[in-house]
Amino acid sequence: MNILVINTGSSSIKYQLFDLPSGQPLAQGLLERIGEGESRLLNRAGSQEFREIRKSISSHAVGMLEIVHCLRETAGENFAGLRGIGHRVVHGGEAFRSPVRIDERVIDVIEEHVPLAPLHNPANLAGIRAALAACPGVPQVAVFDTAFHASMPDVAYRYALPQRYYQRYGVRRYGFHGTSHRYVAERAAEHLGRPLAELRLITLHLGNGCSAAAIRDGISVDTSMGMTPLEGLVMGTRSGDVDPAIHLYLSQQTGLSLKDVDRLLNKESGLKGLAGKSDMRDLLSARAQGDAGATLALSIYCYRIKKYIGAYLAILGRVDAIVFTAGVGENAAAIRRESLDNLENLGIVLDAVSNDAPGNTTRTISTEKSPVQVLVVPTNEELEIARQTAELLFSSAK
Repeated sequence: MNILVINTGSSSIKYQLFDLPSGQPLAQGLLERIGEGESRLLNRAGSQEFREIRKSISSHAVGMLEIVHCLRETAGENFAGLRGIGHRVVHGGEAFRSPVRIDERVIDVIEEHVPLAPLHNPANLAGIRAALAACPGVPQVAVFDTAFHASMPDVAYRYALPQRYYQRYGVRRYGFHGTSHRYVAERAAEHLGRPLAELRLITLHLGNGCSAAAIRDGISVDTSMGMTPLEGLVMGTRSGDVDPAIHLYLSQQTGLSLKDVDRLLNKESGLKGLAGKSDMRDLLSARAQGDAGATLALSIYCYRIKKYIGAYLAILGRVDAIVFTAGVGENAAAIRRESLDNLENLGIVLDAVSNDAPGNTTRTISTEKSPVQVLVVPTNEELEIARQTAELLFSSAK
């Protein structure tokens, strides 16, 4: 069973073709700079080298046709046997608590949620419409970043605002990175040899965007991102938690519009705002050379992670494992070490040798005597989308 996964950005389309249930990638690629003069398409089948095509691509619709042509040429029978297409959609609000087969009603509802994700949902919709036109007759599924967190209780998702703002405008915590949190939770359960339904986990998705989740018995009960992806942990360019009055104060004191302040907090803050750079590798290198800004930025970054770990330990009562994932979580041993420093009294005992050892597979990095296990689990959101798509369309596929 072959499933194509599409992740559409404002000027890009990422895609992977999977064989299920093996999870083997059959083809993958990236089309970027759509509508920006000369576009670039990188495509490869299997383990072959990437093939590069440069040409003018004026829209997502034209780009999808180019991708389909490329897949037919390079993936051949594997693409001819396409059984379904899964789309990453950032925001499903309260309307979608699980994957859904796409039809006109679903498209309309996703469009209604554009105000909640104005930078993402329009691009996701462009990808959906382009794929429907390019692959008529192939069933297509929307998989939502917010869906995994739809299980949160009201004490976790409600803000302390008048109820009318929740009822009329949907002001509440939704959470994001849900596909990643679900995937690594399932892989952690497999690694531990225990049913996910009996585990309590804290999962830490640390990339350019960062979020934490508290998972009880396979269900998300709290997460750090809020109504938007701005809340929570310090990120590459996002501030994470700040006093909400800062928006008004900065506007009054500097003359910045609220739109300007929003851009400041989303695009110019976080690690970039503190140290002038957002790439973790650059920051670790700068700190090693004695850069004070990088040192402070990384201290704040790890301090915030530690605060959320402590909060989620209190919420869950008992934690079986802490799971690090995504680019920083999987590769930055120093960040893992500093985020867990001095937590031995809470049952978290890191094994220094295991933590520092490089690896790209699921592994345990805590000591054998640690009551709370610490894991590194590589995430694969595209594979999780493919599996959820197949599960919805063909219930026996997973």
